[in-house]
Amino acid sequence: MTLTILGLGPGSVDDITRRAWRALETASVVIVRTGDHPCVPHLPRGADYRTCDDLYESIPDFAGVYDAIAARVLAAAESGDVVYAVPGDPANAEATVTRVRAGAGERGIFVEMISGISFIEPALALLGVDALDGVQLFDAITIADFHHPPLDPDYPALLGQVYSRDLASALKLTLMNQYPDEFEVALVHAAGTPDARVERVPLYAIDRSAHIRHLTALYIPALGGMRGFARFQEVIAHLRAPEGCPWDRKQTHLTLRPYLIEEAYEVLEAIESGDSDALCDELGDLLLQVVLHAQIATDDGAFRMGDVIRAVNSKMIRRHPHVWGDPTALGLPAVNGDSGQVVQNWEAIKSHERAAKGDSAPTSILGRTPEGLPALMQAVKYQKKAAKVGFDWTTIDGVIAKVREELDEVLRAESDAHRLEEIGDLLFVVANWARWYDIDSEEALRGTNAKFARRFGHIETHAAAHGRDLESLTPAEMDVLWNDAKALGL
Repeated sequence: MTLTILGLGPGSVDDITRRAWRALETASVVIVRTGDHPCVPHLPRGADYRTCDDLYESIPDFAGVYDAIAARVLAAAESGDVVYAVPGDPANAEATVTRVRAGAGERGIFVEMISGISFIEPALALLGVDALDGVQLFDAITIADFHHPPLDPDYPALLGQVYSRDLASALKLTLMNQYPDEFEVALVHAAGTPDARVERVPLYAIDRSAHIRHLTALYIPALGGMRGFARFQEVIAHLRAPEGCPWDRKQTHLTLRPYLIEEAYEVLEAIESGDSDALCDELGDLLLQVVLHAQIATDDGAFRMGDVIRAVNSKMIRRHPHVWGDPTALGLPAVNGDSGQVVQNWEAIKSHERAAKGDSAPTSILGRTPEGLPALMQAVKYQKKAAKVGFDWTTIDGVIAKVREELDEVLRAESDAHRLEEIGDLLFVVANWARWYDIDSEEALRGTNAKFARRFGHIETHAAAHGRDLESLTPAEMDVLWNDAKALGL
């Protein structure tokens, strides 16, 4: 039994290879994936031609259609020699061929492949693009199912099978997660046929084209501007290379520690300022630290960036079974839109992961709080963990009474060492008080710090405007200016 899989070319019967034509002339049974292809009416007569168009009409999803087509072709091949003919080239954008070849191997059916001209060659010819420029090739149906396109924006991409306006609509939503709405792309219609045309439109308008048919593809030029993550990795790897930067080459994980903390806080500052441009810039600086650490690990032979990404991807999917699975299958409660239940399930999954790795539980429930956290943030984390097991006041009145008690103890302290301890206790309980009001202590204090800086800046500006040094202002004058700043809403 021989199963011959051949390509019918992009459209014109003149583009069918002589080898494919001979196979069609001598065939007894020819299964055509779809009869909706320009060359099908002109194929050599004599064979029993069968199409799979009925499956497209009766099965609602493409995965099911492809499985059914593969099953039909394999069943026919088990009864005798069969030719399976697909548009274009059987090795390009043909999910059914992949399934058929896998099934044939399991059944011991010999497969002969006859190549054809795919839609790629005439499409690139129309566009004037060389494939070696790094053109990425994808099935538009696959891309449309993503939430973010798996494309490197520094290189062009060609997406086949944009067969309908509905698909184009879903496709553009995915692509707009990476490309600007107004970015000019090209719809390539009927490449390889006399009706071929290129339609250049902004990305947001691709689903408005009246020319979209089953022979439509989408070409996305390189976005440029070094926007791809791979390009960023190249920049950092170059800095660390022998011909790179002496400063970057000598860095280690330990020497970079202060920069990581500094950049994280600058991101927080940008968030609080509401300045989107600043946030964009600071996120880049923070990402630089991540990629630089990964490149140092690569140079040391410890791990690569791909390992970092693989691990965090796996973790996110594993810890969100309500998105990528069913939490009840893991013995966890269903989420049903409850974010609190999400957090509880997350912690349960973390505990299971630690047990699976043989990582024994800490002797204290506080033990997994990072020691390097800012003190105020660490205090709140300790308090939340203790509250989970019931070590907490029953009402906020108890917290307020404790604040007063700690303040009195500060006032009664008789030595510097005692005051240091008591002020620490007061700060700790004030942080707990904020927790009861569901106030982020770090955010509250940063807001007050910023307010102080604005009001003190008003004093500095007034002094400079009158030619005076700050030191020459009396406390009373400073108080007046401070109150002016408050009245101005600073």
